[in-house]
Amino acid sequence: MAGRIKREQGISLGVLESRFADLIWDREPIPSGELVKLTAQEFGWTKSTMYTVLKRLAAKGLFINDNGTVRASVSRDEYQALRSDGFVDEVFGGSLPAMVASFAA
Repeated sequence: MAGRIKREQGISLGVLESRFADLIWDREPIPSGELVKLTAQEFGWTKSTMYTVLKRLAAKGLFINDNGTVRASVSRDEYQALRSDGFVDEVFGGSLPAMVASFAA
């Protein structure tokens, strides 16, 4: 599934987006109506806020809303691997040896 997201895309999530993603990953597949109720309880979000954030994360390639059922396009593990790769690319120019050397110094 990670193939749906380009490695260069640099997926990053803010704190609330990350918590929202965790709600989905922990419960998927989840009906969107249930997700609306859950985000209202957890974050105090309105229905429109939940759909706005879901749409943003769907545009990043993480989730899909398929006829009212929200599913992950990328697993939590795949997302974390992509984030790790992005960190090495961004900070160490994609060089794993450079990263290891920075910790050894």
